[in-house]
Amino acid sequence: EVGLYVYTVIAIVVANIQVLKAVQFSFFPEPVVLGTILFASTFLCTDILAEHYSLKKARKNVLIGFLGFLTMTILMIFTIGFKPLNDSWSIIIQDSLSNIFLPLPTFFIASMIAYLFSQYFDVWFFNTIADLTNKRFLWLRNNLSTMTSSLIDNTIFSVLAWIVLAPKPLAFNEVLFKYIIGTYILRIFIALIDTPFLYLSRYILPNKNND
Repeated sequence: EVGLYVYTVIAIVVANIQVLKAVQFSFFPEPVVLGTILFASTFLCTDILAEHYSLKKARKNVLIGFLGFLTMTILMIFTIGFKPLNDSWSIIIQDSLSNIFLPLPTFFIASMIAYLFSQYFDVWFFNTIADLTNKRFLWLRNNLSTMTSSLIDNTIFSVLAWIVLAPKPLAFNEVLFKYIIGTYILRIFIALIDTPFLYLSRYILPNKNND
């Protein structure tokens, strides 16, 4: 349980740094923003917590992830705010940190709004499907909840980060095909891959769900 909390914080922090870099994979036609795979894995964490522990702990994981990234953002803003030494090496380091972390306030707003909305929705939807199916068809509730939540996260984050809050807004068509649809196709693939890990958790973790 604690390991899932720790992993979620690490994944969110790193994914929101990786999102600054877009790459082109040979097996995928559209450019992909890095951080997609890492962030998508946080949905697996909440699903495992909801399946084996409780909805309360799954929601707790969402809040811990939010507070972890908030703390990192505040600390890095303070770090960049201090004037560096007047030598070439210190100035290079300051510029490098600024290039990586100064966009974070904007990305933080977009990412955390998308994160909170999609993750809380994922917990609710996962549990709703479980109730409707009498807790059968684990693969169904995992895939449906993760795929739907990923689309919500992709759409909210992309619109806020690249259009609404961006200093130089991108065209909607570019955001739609490059950041929403492009990365969402990859997230569908990730959702299918993480299903065996959720089944594996049944053999590793006792079912402590009491909600």
